[in-house]
Amino acid sequence: MIIDTTGVQDINSFSRLESLKEVYGIIWVLIPIFILVLGITIGVLVIVWLEREISAGIQQRIGPEYAGPLGVLQALADGTKLLFKENLIPSRGDIRLFSIGPSISVISILVSYSVIPFGYNFVLADLNIGVFLWIAISSIAPIGLLMSGYGSNNKYSFLGGLRAAAQSISYEIPLTLCVLSISLLSNSLSTVDIVDAQSKYGFWGWNLWRQPIGFIVFLISSLAECERLPFDLPEAEEELVAGYQTEYSGIKFGLFYVASYLNLLVSSLFVTVLYLGGWNISIPYIFISELFEINKTYGVFGTTIGIFLTLAKTYLFLFVSITTRWTLPRLRMDQLLNLGWKFLLPISLGNLLLTTSFRLFSL
Repeated sequence: MIIDTTGVQDINSFSRLESLKEVYGIIWVLIPIFILVLGITIGVLVIVWLEREISAGIQQRIGPEYAGPLGVLQALADGTKLLFKENLIPSRGDIRLFSIGPSISVISILVSYSVIPFGYNFVLADLNIGVFLWIAISSIAPIGLLMSGYGSNNKYSFLGGLRAAAQSISYEIPLTLCVLSISLLSNSLSTVDIVDAQSKYGFWGWNLWRQPIGFIVFLISSLAECERLPFDLPEAEEELVAGYQTEYSGIKFGLFYVASYLNLLVSSLFVTVLYLGGWNISIPYIFISELFEINKTYGVFGTTIGIFLTLAKTYLFLFVSITTRWTLPRLRMDQLLNLGWKFLLPISLGNLLLTTSFRLFSL
């Protein structure tokens, strides 16, 4: 039997080519994810530095200044320290729940970034249900906090986990109703379509002006979802030591720390996308139509401008959140629940009914 060596070589080279194509395909899928994770990491480090500098300015004291120029590497130094600290586990706690809880909190928030558009056609996944996917995924994070509190076998931790679950449920409903109102105005649940619907009239086309009540409710609810002051009841140090974080140390405590800032960043980005026009230039189209076309350029310049505008609006909201933390006192638990159920829920329902009526009469 004679074997054609050239045919065998052709088959082998073809199989190698196909395997290389598969490898390149996997690499091209992973590159955007890696870029997004790298950008998120840098964003969180900037937020931590900004919070320390702003809080130092409000309290008239000196902030971080030794780790790097102007103290910009302080957050990185803290993360490195937590990475090498001993990881303690409660002897009578549930080890599985104790270990899984921080990971669930971080992963559920990281997935939410996949539907955020940072520029024109610059989004990881443009889904038809983008905003509701964010709400659905972010509702998983309190489950991780509850698991952490229960697995710690500590009454303070368990109370913190219960508070986190109660607070999340109380403020997630008004948040969802505000998002539904925006979706009705934009005729879409896609984050890209919502930004495009605000682009025609520049600054005056923002949903901030069409939904002022919804914006205020969304702002308060997002702060409560992030468990920021004055809504940080799940980890109130005067009552619960550190809440669900009491028994944690090392990198697991660092994961909770990172999750809180990841949640704050994603909430600020969604405020920008839903109410502040996203990547669009804030000048009305009727005045400078040529400048408006920059938003829809596919090149590096147009994408860079879009990312810069998105991040500028996002960090403006972050400044408001950080300032609020160091300005207002903490609420009591009954005040927090009353605010969510007796005020924000009826107001958001009324806003949704008004928006629906407006849409019906405008048809």
